[in-house]
Amino acid sequence: MHGPASPGWLLVALCTATGAYCLLRMRSTVEEQRRSAGGEALMGFGMAAMAVPAAVFSPPSWAWPGYAVVFGAAALRALWAARTSAHHLHHLVGASAMVYMAVVMAAPAEHHAGHGGPPGVPLLTGALLLYFIGYVLVCGVRLIPVTAGGGSVRWGDRPELARACRLSMGIAMVAMLITL
Repeated sequence: MHGPASPGWLLVALCTATGAYCLLRMRSTVEEQRRSAGGEALMGFGMAAMAVPAAVFSPPSWAWPGYAVVFGAAALRALWAARTSAHHLHHLVGASAMVYMAVVMAAPAEHHAGHGGPPGVPLLTGALLLYFIGYVLVCGVRLIPVTAGGGSVRWGDRPELARACRLSMGIAMVAMLITL
């Protein structure tokens, strides 16, 4: 992503930690935790990879279309899963936002040389920003009343940590869209 290196590395660390915790949630004994953990781990690690500062590492030309294909497949899976659970609609929006960012970043440099940045669609970027800002606010409010689990609750089964992961991924998505 574009922007200063320090915030980019913080975003990489946040998204990597979130993806790692989501992998831990995939081993949960609670079915609800397992169902969404895989998609959220993919989002966390994918966001971490996309957030590496461009000044430090410039991905090969095939990487951005690769991201678009991977997250396009994730969006199709979320669309299919949305038939049974409305929660997957958020996964659909998130995966679609990742496809959008990958397509924007794949645009040739000469296409946006006079604009100072990649050729995003301002209306779509703004709509995604509004969605994720609203999502972050709702997640933050939902996180407030949750009490921490007792000592016998496994790390992968703690609902407050799952909500905190979703909150951090939403914040990361806002940051990535702003720097787009």
